[in-house]
Amino acid sequence: MTTLSGSVLLFNASFEPLGRVSFKHAVKMLVREVAVVHEAHPERMIGPYQWPRALRLVRYVATKWLYRPAGYTRQGVLARERHRCAYCGGRAETIDHLLPRSRGGAWTWLNTVAACGPCNERKGNRTPQEAGMHLRVVPWHPTRAQVAAWS
Repeated sequence: MTTLSGSVLLFNASFEPLGRVSFKHAVKMLVREVAVVHEAHPERMIGPYQWPRALRLVRYVATKWLYRPAGYTRQGVLARERHRCAYCGGRAETIDHLLPRSRGGAWTWLNTVAACGPCNERKGNRTPQEAGMHLRVVPWHPTRAQVAAWS
């Protein structure tokens, strides 16, 4: 039996990739006729529709909003660093503040990096310079489109 899970790639009417939508949302878009199947699984159907791998919108959608700065999220920081520690390159599971919160540091894209537990503990309540630790990445503020591509 096939499950109705997974995601479907979504293209604008101009064939520009917009991101991914859930399979359930993709079927709703087909039923409402706002999208057509661009690429399908061979020999698989969901009702009268081909089983979509990729959809293309029928009408062009202006995507200026996608290129505005993204809102801050913990998962976004981990995704930005590809779940790698900004100090040693190991597997990151925590967020580290470059300027610690106790010293006025904020939860922002430019003040946080992904870090592994040992590096985060080693740095403690200091800046990377004070702890003698070097960043392997430079924190940056992604756009909404970049964050959508990581999801």
